[in-house]
Amino acid sequence: MRVITGSARGRRLRTLDGMDVRPTTDKVKEAVFSIIQFDIEGSAALDLFSGSGQLGVEALSRGAASCVFVDSSRASMEVTKENITAAGFRDSAETINSDGINYLRMCRKTFDTAFLDPPYGKGLIEQAMPLLAGHMSERGVIVCEHEKGLELPANFGKMIKKKTYRYGKTEVTVYRAENSDEL
Repeated sequence: MRVITGSARGRRLRTLDGMDVRPTTDKVKEAVFSIIQFDIEGSAALDLFSGSGQLGVEALSRGAASCVFVDSSRASMEVTKENITAAGFRDSAETINSDGINYLRMCRKTFDTAFLDPPYGKGLIEQAMPLLAGHMSERGVIVCEHEKGLELPANFGKMIKKKTYRYGKTEVTVYRAENSDEL
């Protein structure tokens, strides 16, 4: 795994080993950031179910002002912290070792960009999205990475589904705030 572009371009990122870990491939990550490239600069980002933190680190590398990384796994949070430090983003990152749903229930922040890449087959996107929608700004964009064939609702509150992209066994669904005319 590596940072694709921006200030930390080429920086290698660690990931956890094991069958429970499913890092976003460089192909999917590159596609995601092509879709939302004009939304990143200066944004307040959230990497929910962050795993190794690679989506949030990529966002920071591309100019996000800040990123909150949330994951329930202590081991994942340690790897995320290492990746944030290695990429030089300690000052603009916050790590929270918590269940993503509980975090959203307690959160008082507003985000411009959010990445959701939870474990597949557990209904976590459907649980998180109604809560997350209330934390998104008027220019908000949410990127959900999920298993092929999962049909997500047309909207969650003010967040409207714009498009689903397919990459082999992975799909990426993008939601935008209802006032946004972006794809």
